[in-house]
Amino acid sequence: MSPGVNMFSRTTRWAAAFAIPLGMALLAGCVERQMIITTEPFAAVVFDEQGNGLSQTPADRSFTYYGKYRFKIVKDGYETAIVEEDVRPPWYEWLGLDFISENVIPWTIRDIRRFHYVLQPLPSISTDTVLQQGSILRERGKTVGQPPTP
Repeated sequence: MSPGVNMFSRTTRWAAAFAIPLGMALLAGCVERQMIITTEPFAAVVFDEQGNGLSQTPADRSFTYYGKYRFKIVKDGYETAIVEEDVRPPWYEWLGLDFISENVIPWTIRDIRRFHYVLQPLPSISTDTVLQQGSILRERGKTVGQPPTP
C-alpha cells in the first residue's frame, strides 16, 4: 500500500468519528415546555410554589416536568386565588416515546400550556358595619387584663 492511501483512510476514519456524533448532536430534537397564565382582570401578580413572584399577567414560565403545579394569584381589590393545575404529558412524552421526541427527532417540539383565571372582586363592607365591629373590639380591649367583676 502506498502511504497516501493509508493516510487517507485514517483521516477519513477520524473525520467520521467526529462528524457523526457532531451531526447527531446538531440534529437532536428537544421539547420546550412553557406555561402562560392569564387573568381577568389584567395585571395580577402570579407567585409559584416557593412564593417567588413570576410576573404580572400575562405571566409565563418554562417547566421541566409534568405533574401538579400550584400558583397564588394576587391583585388589589380581588380575592387571592390559589390554584392547582395537573399538567399531563402529551402522547409523545409517554414512557419510551419520550426518548425519541427529546433526543432523536431533528426539530424542536413546543409544548405550550395556557391557563386562564377569573378573579372575584372583594365584597364591599359598609362604613356602618366597620364602625360597629370596631366599637365591639374597642370594648373588648378595655376589659383585657382587668380582674373579673363579682
